Amino acid sequence: MLQTTSPTETGIAHPEGVTADEFRAALARLAAGVVLVTAHDPEDGPRGEDVGMTATAFLSVSLDPPLVMVSVRNGSRMDDLLEHQPLWAASLLTESQRHVAGRFAMKGRISDRLLFEDLAYERGEASGAPLIRGALATLECRTEQRVQAGDHTLVIARVLRAHTPTAEGGPLLYFRGRYRQLG
Repeated sequence: MLQTTSPTETGIAHPEGVTADEFRAALARLAAGVVLVTAHDPEDGPRGEDVGMTATAFLSVSLDPPLVMVSVRNGSRMDDLLEHQPLWAASLLTESQRHVAGRFAMKGRISDRLLFEDLAYERGEASGAPLIRGALATLECRTEQRVQAGDHTLVIARVLRAHTPTAEGGPLLYFRGRYRQLG
């Protein structure tokens, strides 16, 4: 069986001319807000299980209707769950919630149940998903469309509820491979 190596693994340019390293370095210079995307999997165990994922590829798509989009890695736990669970939530993290972002961004991490164990959250009324307390804002969403895009799936969702609690501090940002804060 002939095995080929992808440009991501070798640093060889894609047919269009850019290597994965060049692409990654260029996009690392784009500051992005950090959100925790959450969903409840009712089919995992007797009471279900909450699942979470840190995302920086999250944005507003439309005001009318209110739509947002998140990019999830194909084959990830979140991708698998959002394929059959249309309800999910996003908590826009504050600069003091860096530990939350890091916890849910770990590769080869422990179970989601343990990751949520000591976090302050409430369950969304519309989505049933965990909403992180102290976040700048929380959005409860229902998936309307999934678009395959390379090694990721773009999940476009209608915002069912939006809440802007009185959170202290500024947004948590991701820039040049690190979590940052404004100012």
